[in-house]
Amino acid sequence: MTEKHRCGWCLGDNLYEDYHDEEWGVPVHDEQKLFEFLILETFQAGLSWITILRKRENFREAFDNFDYKKIADYSEDKIQQLLKNSGIIRNKLKVRSAVSNAQHFIKLQEEFGSFDHYIWSFVNHKPIQNKVENYKEAPATTEISDKLSKDLKKRGFKFVGSTVMYAFMQATGMVNDHEVSCFRYKEVKQLSQ
Repeated sequence: MTEKHRCGWCLGDNLYEDYHDEEWGVPVHDEQKLFEFLILETFQAGLSWITILRKRENFREAFDNFDYKKIADYSEDKIQQLLKNSGIIRNKLKVRSAVSNAQHFIKLQEEFGSFDHYIWSFVNHKPIQNKVENYKEAPATTEISDKLSKDLKKRGFKFVGSTVMYAFMQATGMVNDHEVSCFRYKEVKQLSQ
């Protein structure tokens, strides 16, 4: 059996390769899943994605499986509990932003009918198909991620800089940044037809 060609960024770590093979770049429209990626990406700010992936199950447990309705109502006691949880990233500002971001997420749903409708409108509800030859050439930000970041910040979201939002767009399939030689490039492209 010939070895599948994968994007260079995920090689050598089973967790990374599984995430790459099964999730990265797949269009996401489920509200809770979108919120999960939003929270994980905001916690990633300044860290590597593999650090977050290794703690993902701990995050799921600590943050009520990313139930944004529950998170929006977290008390100060719950926040203090989270800050003592060594299984997650214990950054005070990021933990507090998860709670306020959940509140803003709900407001966006009320305004646009769904967060999905809001977020996907930035790419006209159709994934952008890039032609990345080498993952190192993929952009860290784009005009769209700049615009998205600016709009979310205006609405009160925190830790949603353009780089974070571009990573979110890649993760949720709003953009297909698989290397064109990667076995997932065509698969992900077909999923977005």
